[in-house]
Amino acid sequence: MNLIIYKLSGYLLLMLLIVSCKKATPQMNEQSQLNASEILGNPKYQAISFGGYRDANHDIEPTVEQLKEDMKILEAMGIHLLRTYKLHKPHASNVLEAIHQLKTENPGFEMYVVLGAWINCKNAFTDNPNHNEEDENNEWEINRAVELANQYPDIVKVIAVGNEAMVKWAESYYVQPGVILKWVNYLQDLKKEGKLTEDLWITSSDNFASWGGGAASYHVPDLEKLIQAVDFIMMHTYPMHDTHYNPGFWNTPVEEVNLSEIEKIDKAMLRAKAYAQTQYQSVIDYMKSLGVDKPVHIGETGWASASDGFYGPDGSKACDEYKEAVYYRHMREWTQKDSISCFYFEAFDEPWKDATNPAGSENHFGLFTVEGQAKYALWDLVDQGLFNGLTRDGNPIRKTQNGDENKILEATLAPPQKLKTKN
Repeated sequence: MNLIIYKLSGYLLLMLLIVSCKKATPQMNEQSQLNASEILGNPKYQAISFGGYRDANHDIEPTVEQLKEDMKILEAMGIHLLRTYKLHKPHASNVLEAIHQLKTENPGFEMYVVLGAWINCKNAFTDNPNHNEEDENNEWEINRAVELANQYPDIVKVIAVGNEAMVKWAESYYVQPGVILKWVNYLQDLKKEGKLTEDLWITSSDNFASWGGGAASYHVPDLEKLIQAVDFIMMHTYPMHDTHYNPGFWNTPVEEVNLSEIEKIDKAMLRAKAYAQTQYQSVIDYMKSLGVDKPVHIGETGWASASDGFYGPDGSKACDEYKEAVYYRHMREWTQKDSISCFYFEAFDEPWKDATNPAGSENHFGLFTVEGQAKYALWDLVDQGLFNGLTRDGNPIRKTQNGDENKILEATLAPPQKLKTKN
């Protein structure tokens, strides 16, 4: 009798396990089948711009194992969507392989990618760039993006044609909108032909002005066609840069001069948020003026934690860890509330960005230092223990400044006071 009960118990346990597995399977299948329309704008899938380069020498590539470390750190902080920038180096393909390995090791690991294809004009980065013709290597970039999208369809959900490739201040490499349009149409045609999955979304990631939100000189027929052709618009906004180039919103007005330093800063950061929102809305307004209504997401926005140039103590006084943290929180709160994907720039500091000037702002946009220290914006996540057991190159995730908030506050400066205008 006991033997019969034992056998029946074992059988029932086996059946329960089978049922349990069957119940779990649809959830996993549902995850693996998510497409761009379900991920973009979904608050559960926070986004970030990612480069895993650790060295000032851009030729030193992070290994797949190093990238797996980075992916674990990002996933721990709630990031499930990231974007890469170029394919002529191994970085992007290694990121995809790192995610693939992590998913194999742990089927619950979830990370998706916007795969960037770099686009140049002819003679880019020379003394004579030809903005009316494109670089012959653009075709290779696009074809490599297609190859990787087909190799990792469960990970690659978007292809972005070019990064700030149409904005005219990118003097050394920008192209006319017709070039971007050509490749967007090419990719859309591949979808129609069944050579790319129809759920893959196609866009370009560019400055708000390039998407019609700025000067009228950008409002050309090819841009109108491009807005019709993409699946969504991916725009950039950088109030930090305009603390130097267009500081009207930034400098302390007369009515705030008697406030404390922190109060002045907090009000300036609210104006920075409003500035970004205005640029975002300007793109929507232009798009709708064409009779188009598509999702608009933020492909880049960020705030450097240090600068010895235009944005430092001798300039607009914009860059420090406190302001970076406040801006990060403002952007996350706004975009999460309004179902906007915000590819915050960026995850980790990358010292190659301004290799000859280690103190340059371009090297300090990360939410983590190169060594893996969490900057002030993420101290609360460290306190919550989200990074326990995780490392970057063997370094445990710790707070910058040894967690001394006074040091953070001592380093932050209020914006310059607005000059009085003559009557």
